[in-house]
Amino acid sequence: MADKKPKLLIVEDDPGLQAQLKWAYDDFEVVIAGDRDSALTALRAEAPQVVTLDLGLPPDPDGTTEGFAVLDAIMALKPDTKVIVASGHGARQSALQAIERGAYDFYQKPLDIDALGLIVRRALALHEIEKENRRLVASASADKTVLGRMITAAPEMIKVARTIERVAKTSVSVMLLGASGTGKELLARGLHDVSDRAHGPFVAINCAAIPENLLESELFGHEKGAFTGAVKTTEGKIESAHGGTLFLDEVGDIPLPLQVKLLRFLQERTIERIGGRRAIAVNTRIVCATHQDLERMIAAGTFREDLFYRLAEIVVRIPGLADRPGDAVLLAKAFLKRFAREMNPSVTGFAADALAAIDGHDWPGNVRELENRVKRAVIMADGKLISAEDLDFGSGDEASADVLNLKAAREAADRRVIRHALARSEGNISSTAKLLGISRPTLYDLLRQYDLQA
Repeated sequence: MADKKPKLLIVEDDPGLQAQLKWAYDDFEVVIAGDRDSALTALRAEAPQVVTLDLGLPPDPDGTTEGFAVLDAIMALKPDTKVIVASGHGARQSALQAIERGAYDFYQKPLDIDALGLIVRRALALHEIEKENRRLVASASADKTVLGRMITAAPEMIKVARTIERVAKTSVSVMLLGASGTGKELLARGLHDVSDRAHGPFVAINCAAIPENLLESELFGHEKGAFTGAVKTTEGKIESAHGGTLFLDEVGDIPLPLQVKLLRFLQERTIERIGGRRAIAVNTRIVCATHQDLERMIAAGTFREDLFYRLAEIVVRIPGLADRPGDAVLLAKAFLKRFAREMNPSVTGFAADALAAIDGHDWPGNVRELENRVKRAVIMADGKLISAEDLDFGSGDEASADVLNLKAAREAADRRVIRHALARSEGNISSTAKLLGISRPTLYDLLRQYDLQA
């Protein structure tokens, strides 16, 4: 069976030109439309790769410029479609305006069939290249995951992941430092998964979420009858993670008396349950995390210095989402895909204003805030595309620049804007250059200059 021909939609109200164009492209399946309604019906039904559009279509009774109305509708419904607009002699300004609104190219009347054919076939070639690029992005995108589960394209987070991969094969204790919501538990799980302990259990405990009088029992376990209510012997989290990894989240909230007992375990690798007299050997690796300033707590006498150095043999600092340009959009798309599948399948993506809002927000709550906003927006969205309004952003504060050296500030700004544009266009060079308002060769030069990758 022969390959299906690509589809070309011709939007033209002149019957003579309709007939002339219909038979000029035997390598396309040609569809003809004479007005806005029939053009949009054909667009939805046939999904043509290329459209030729006469900007001089008669206006609607209400005076709306029909050609531009069709163009705007095509860009909203099928933004990847290549639209080639036709304008009358002397109407070059209208054609340039159409390109600003998303058209691929233009040609002037009177019509030259051969010249238009070259433009149409070039548009088709670009459409297919971009389609293949999106397919490669989607397939490679095991969604740009590192450590098997964390989604990122930011060099800052990739560096963190590489550090974790290097230390995972050792037995050293690792401390993850970062603001709340930056993904510390996800990184701890990733460390466990790539370590030699991956076959063993991964046990997580949030030290701040458990009352002080219960935390010792949670960590070390207790013997039957050790205290009122201890009706049976129970293993603690340290013991249940034997052969695997114990993740202590918010380790800065462990009270001082219990810090002494945890330090002894790290030194001796044995524990005693509450009410017990027998030392139990435990082979458990400790990974801990906190958003608190432990060095300040040590100076204040609320955290033991010797415990800190036992827990922090390797310290990994996790950047906030605002310091990972492009990741907010990447993560938002992944969250939308998951939540739409679970809760609102009619939602298919983000509108342009939503992507701009996501890209420009400071994200004080980091990934957790982003996940919650996207989840709420998916549930509440009325249309197929989530808008900025659906994301419920308040008025944001402008970030202030701390860099006073002009050259360094310009380079930092260039890097940030280029990475935002690459993320928003999913790595497509043509779309990125268009967003940035520069040519593709200039973009390639900047990518080389700043050692960035599409």
